[in-house]
Amino acid sequence: MKRRSFFALTGLAALPAGASTAGQVYASGDGIPHSTEDYARLVARLCEGGRLEADNYSLGGVVEALEKKFAEALGKESAVWMPTGTLANQLAVRWLAGTKRRVLVQAECHLYNDCGDCSQTLSGLHLIPLASGKAAFTLEEAERAAAGAADGRVPLAIGAIQIETPVRRKSGERFDFSEMKRIASWARGRRIGLHLDGARLYLESAYSGMAVAEYAALFDTVYISLYKYFNAASGAILACPKAMADELRPMRRMFGGGLHHVWPFAAVALHYFDGFPQRFQKAKETSETVITALAKDGNFDIERVPNGTNIFRLRVRGVNALVYQQRLDLAGITARAPESGEWYSMQVNETWTRRGADDILDAFRKGLG
Repeated sequence: MKRRSFFALTGLAALPAGASTAGQVYASGDGIPHSTEDYARLVARLCEGGRLEADNYSLGGVVEALEKKFAEALGKESAVWMPTGTLANQLAVRWLAGTKRRVLVQAECHLYNDCGDCSQTLSGLHLIPLASGKAAFTLEEAERAAAGAADGRVPLAIGAIQIETPVRRKSGERFDFSEMKRIASWARGRRIGLHLDGARLYLESAYSGMAVAEYAALFDTVYISLYKYFNAASGAILACPKAMADELRPMRRMFGGGLHHVWPFAAVALHYFDGFPQRFQKAKETSETVITALAKDGNFDIERVPNGTNIFRLRVRGVNALVYQQRLDLAGITARAPESGEWYSMQVNETWTRRGADDILDAFRKGLG
């Protein structure tokens, strides 16, 4: 496949998720929800005229085109498609740590809490969790952990540090960037590998005002999710040095991740990749206008996550929360059921570009009855 011919597709970037939901705003999830029919129709459109070249065991074709796009955007030599973020994070810290098996992580990070101890069980790594209950740890905490490992009866060295930002378990709170730079500088001076779990990094970029490459420059490797907001059915990207990519492709297969064909995932992610920062920036601006107006309206309470990203909490006064949720859906805004009976956890995603701020605000108010 000629990359030029694939990226010259016209009119596809604005494809709606489905005719019946084209104007629906989803205040839940990080991306655009697709039904199975929506997804199949999109893949079929992308395939028209032989514009897609299939991969072979996750190599070549549209998968390679996707890898090159992300590597360029993140300022890395190369990138490798991975079936899951779980595998991307594990293989990254495994490679970076080498023979030094201790890895510093946030206590609230995905790799430490939600991956079944894969790094410990399958890669023999020892994860050291820092800053329990917080989004970020400090350089001083990293230094103490490193000193504690080195001062034991059997001196041990830290092989890698993983930082996740924004942090899912802290409702999208960001890792303080100035502290991140201090930690990265300290680690570089000690030949400690640095991995960024940036599953939602493109979302954070819109709120911090910094390009994703500015974050990536601090790290050896960066993981980006392909399904959370690039709307693929599955998949992840791990951007890294070329020598590392050459080793990770066979290692991916060793872990059962060298799937025969992943082009239906890669094609959709690549389709939504171009122009995403601009589209999400528009969604963010629209949502900020709505949130500001709701905060001034006595019928609503708004809570923002300190140093947060695309998640905010909303409470409605004088209306049963479940009744309000139903009315809101009829007005064209889909939200999750309220937490603790009254607070809604709202998320901003690309669907917030489907309607203007005034129209969305009117829908929130219509739900009051």
